[in-house]
Amino acid sequence: MKNILSLQLPVEKGDYDKLPADFYKTQTSRTDEVGFWRSSWRRLRENKIAMVSLVIILAIIVFAVLGPILSPYSYDQQVHGDENLWPCLRHPFGTDRLGRDLMVRCMTGTRISLLVGVVSAIIVMIIGSIYGAISGLLGGKADTIMMRIVDIIYSVPEILLIVVIKLVIDQPLTNLVDNVPFFHPLQKLGSGLIAIFIVYGCLYWVGMARIVRGQVLQLKEMEYVTASDALGAPNGWLIRQHLLPNCMGQIIATMMMQIPSAIFTEAFLSFLGIGVSAPMASLGSLTSEALSGINRAPYRMLFPAVLISLIILAFNLFGDGLRDALDPKMKKR
Repeated sequence: MKNILSLQLPVEKGDYDKLPADFYKTQTSRTDEVGFWRSSWRRLRENKIAMVSLVIILAIIVFAVLGPILSPYSYDQQVHGDENLWPCLRHPFGTDRLGRDLMVRCMTGTRISLLVGVVSAIIVMIIGSIYGAISGLLGGKADTIMMRIVDIIYSVPEILLIVVIKLVIDQPLTNLVDNVPFFHPLQKLGSGLIAIFIVYGCLYWVGMARIVRGQVLQLKEMEYVTASDALGAPNGWLIRQHLLPNCMGQIIATMMMQIPSAIFTEAFLSFLGIGVSAPMASLGSLTSEALSGINRAPYRMLFPAVLISLIILAFNLFGDGLRDALDPKMKKR
């Protein structure tokens, strides 16, 4: 392949805007891009553990999305006379002390947990990718300062900081959601869930930023990036067109690994009683409610605990397989 730097460029440095729109396309053709994703999918299909995990994840999503729609009960409906029922045909997961069907509450709790995991992972991906790409591209003192900020955030105990920040912003969020008409649609989610999104996004992006920065430090030495920079291409254009697209494999794999971490964090906070607000249910709040009656009704603890474990295990195993498929060099020998 010819070195792009050896080509006679039609303009001088700084005349980037005079070039055709497609002049700076990467040296990877469409065929190569399609081949990369196809080969990654082939490697993923060969990983039986990852594929079984994917099937479990899809089944859990169907359980959480379609289950409450098909159920004859709502998550907050109290059926008088059915209090503290053990699993039966009418209530496959049993009922709680208020006569609410535990199965539909587990479905709703699974939906909330998945929502927390996916939204938090997306927030982490956006913040971490942009921050890491800028740090890696700028280099020098700017990179040093930005990475020291990351180190400071890493040095603080995460769970302690999450609890403190969550307690600080909970009341202002409640006032905002209740008093500002624009935010009224968020009342059903509750300020606790919104606070989890904000706190998780503000703290957990540092891992993504380090990974993206490392990738960018390698990519910015590539010939097509050097040529674009020599002709005055803006940094924002380099990040959008060259750097982040070529980091997508690592970004997707890392984001997938963030989902179970966010689900566990939400379950932990809800178990402590500072997560999802009642009457909305999450798997963590369900286990917290079941703790008081664990001797009389252990089934109330069993079902949400099994669901939490299954979700976290499935996402971890699938994320591990996805990482190996997208970057075979990282596969353990």
